[in-house]
Amino acid sequence: MALGERESERERLAGLVGGIQDRGGALVVRGEAGMGKSALLAEIEAPGVRTLTAVGVEAEHRLPYAGLHQLLFPLRKAIDALPKTQREALGTALGLTDGPRPEIYLVGMAVLNLLAEAASTEPLLLIVDDAHWLDPNSQDVLAFVARRLESEPIALVAAVRDGEPSRLATANLPTIELGPLSDEAARELLKDVPPSVRVRVLKAARGNPLALKELFRGDPSTSVEQTFANRVRKLPPETRRFLLIAAVNDTNELGEALDAAKAELVALGPALDEHLVTIAHGTLTFRHPLLRSAIVKDAEPRERHQAHQALAGTITEPDRRIWHRAAATTGPDEEIAAELERSAERTERRGGMDATVTSLEWAAKLTQDPVKRAERLLKAAGAAVETGNRELVDRLLDQASAEDLTKNQRAVVRWLPTNFDDGLRGDVSGPGDLADLAIGVLEDGKTDLAMQILWGAAMRCFWVEPGQDDRRRLIRAADRMPLDRHDPRLVAINAYVTPFERSRSVLTDLTNLAGQLNRDALVDRFLGSAAMLIGAFDLAARFSASAQPGFRAQGRLAFLARALGVQAWSSVRLGDLATAMTAAEEGLRLAIETSQPYIHGLTLATQAEIAAMRGDFTQAESLAAQAERVGLSAGARPVLATVQLARGIAALGEGRHADAFANLVRLHDPADPAYQLALRCYTIAELTEAAVRCDQLGVVSEMMQEFEMQATRSPSPALHSGLRHARAVLAPDDEAEKLFRAALDVETWPLERSRTQLAYGEWLRRQRRPADSRPQLRAARETFEALGVTAWAERARRELRAAGEASPDQHNDAFSDLTPHELNIARLAAEGLTNREIGQRLYLSHRTVSTHLHRIFPKLGITSRTELREVLGP
Repeated sequence: MALGERESERERLAGLVGGIQDRGGALVVRGEAGMGKSALLAEIEAPGVRTLTAVGVEAEHRLPYAGLHQLLFPLRKAIDALPKTQREALGTALGLTDGPRPEIYLVGMAVLNLLAEAASTEPLLLIVDDAHWLDPNSQDVLAFVARRLESEPIALVAAVRDGEPSRLATANLPTIELGPLSDEAARELLKDVPPSVRVRVLKAARGNPLALKELFRGDPSTSVEQTFANRVRKLPPETRRFLLIAAVNDTNELGEALDAAKAELVALGPALDEHLVTIAHGTLTFRHPLLRSAIVKDAEPRERHQAHQALAGTITEPDRRIWHRAAATTGPDEEIAAELERSAERTERRGGMDATVTSLEWAAKLTQDPVKRAERLLKAAGAAVETGNRELVDRLLDQASAEDLTKNQRAVVRWLPTNFDDGLRGDVSGPGDLADLAIGVLEDGKTDLAMQILWGAAMRCFWVEPGQDDRRRLIRAADRMPLDRHDPRLVAINAYVTPFERSRSVLTDLTNLAGQLNRDALVDRFLGSAAMLIGAFDLAARFSASAQPGFRAQGRLAFLARALGVQAWSSVRLGDLATAMTAAEEGLRLAIETSQPYIHGLTLATQAEIAAMRGDFTQAESLAAQAERVGLSAGARPVLATVQLARGIAALGEGRHADAFANLVRLHDPADPAYQLALRCYTIAELTEAAVRCDQLGVVSEMMQEFEMQATRSPSPALHSGLRHARAVLAPDDEAEKLFRAALDVETWPLERSRTQLAYGEWLRRQRRPADSRPQLRAARETFEALGVTAWAERARRELRAAGEASPDQHNDAFSDLTPHELNIARLAAEGLTNREIGQRLYLSHRTVSTHLHRIFPKLGITSRTELREVLGP
């Protein structure tokens, strides 16, 4: 009927399904209620393609993974063939087995592999109608899968209603927007309607196909939903009662609704005759979701309570039964509240945090005791933090704050909001206040809570500058904690808060901890951050790399993104650009997927620094600008500091020394948003080089005094390496050679050494000692080329030419033609990992890995995996 104007939409859907053998993908169909989304999905033709379907039901929204269970039911027997961790995660999520709480991304990877295996025999089409009413877990998993279908013979089409929150609608997937029909098409649809009615209906319907069809049956001045309600009112009482029970039920099972209504199938006759519902395979389906909601809204509260009570008396599954009992309850009821709390514990074990929050909030509403009510609200708020819903957390905390809270409960109210955005929200307590709060909680004997509060507060010292007073308050609080002084948490807090004053003990502890085995991935992650802050970049890269296998196996992609970000940043400073490129690329993708804007910004800025070092100055500025927008929006200082560092390196590479100095000096101005207390001290070599070349020695000399003072109390490898380089570069000619040689006599990272060799060779050439300069310049060139630091390698080549020595043609490194994502896959393949193992490592399907390798081989001029190691090198 109304699909005559949907030709372009149908062609787009047909193109997705028709090309499924060559390329998979996803499409989200959006539009208002009644705009024809379901009709468009029903028209999809997919010959030779296996189709799996699911339909979101508003009442099922709180059932964890209910939508996924519906979609995957035909494939359930194949779950046993999945890798163990994925099999356990998916089985627990679907309620098929009892296991540890599954991480959403591990469930997503299990689903991706399950679908990929099924699609290996015949292509798959997934059709999900009313996807906005799927439970949040199912929506998250489908969004995860949808972003990874490029190389699979799998297509996903999901219909989402405008105005309803949906995680599929916000997943940056290709979208079809269904608008209203044209006046011409609407008139054609109503051509058999009397003209007097037609005019009123056209005006009221505004091009909505469902409204055009329904309103002429009733009063055109009413809404479609009200029209449905009016039609239901005309049915017999027994039919209306059955429809209400079916409408409030959280499944579409016909038998369950009949049992609850104590009715026979004949009671449905009038509704079937009116085409309000259909029955197929033991399932009852309402003609349109608006009909279901109209029935519920039009019923009296007493009737709704009775309907829920009838279902509670029929349903045997404990969680569903208690939800209906709660919905049938009008006043406080501790028995039901306690059962809801137990239900919350069960759904939490399955990873259904949204359902957990709902049950706990419901339990609080039915709780008369104000102490228990406050406790349940705070538990709900704590669970809501894990959903990422900041507004929900604030609302629950507001409700809890209305109660007479204990001291520790008030501490939780102040602390929970700091879990969002690394505590950078403007309306949360500052680090110093949180330090005092942690001490107060500790005095009440809550050591674990005190450490959680203190850790969150200390971590903010990385992203923002709280000032020395707050830093002192944080350290006083850390010193009060009844923990071993070498506890990894305290080691990391000391690094975050006092990166110089306590860096000696921190470095000692980090070195000792690096020699221990079987550390927890979380411990390695924050030890990596601690090492980065004190300038021990080799340890930072090592700890961050060590954390990653655990996070990958557990599906904790948010933490994995952070570990990758630290690894990338530290690896750039080490000159390991191949590792930095792959870590930054994957960290960026995961930061976006897990909604972490600050890691997103930091990895973008790191990519900008890499581009600058490789001589791609245009790309460096483009990435720096993107990162700067992210960093400025929240005042994330490490992001902005890295942006200025990248711009400074690019400007040096282009010979714009004054611009380089202007960019780099910003890192050292406490009033500048790019100022970061620790990271600024690890850019001394770049700063002094720019200063020497644009006559800013006076400014740098003052800074050098501060750096030298910091060096007296800090053994930071990066700080001391930068100072050795700077002393030689800034020294008068009669002292410079001794200082250059002294710097080169100390073992340091290859990039730092080659940079000093380059500066020494340049100085020797200016002293008219070309023969002496050539060995230094040659060594620098060779190291830069080996590291892929092409911008500095070219500079060394120019200096060598000026010193009278020609360099061999510069060959691009083996990975110069690969994208960072391709390089990551190529390196893993070179290590001997299979496609499946690479897919599990990178959260991709094995077919996607295979597709990438087929693109990689021609770029590298090879034809097989066995040649990868030789081409890429160690």
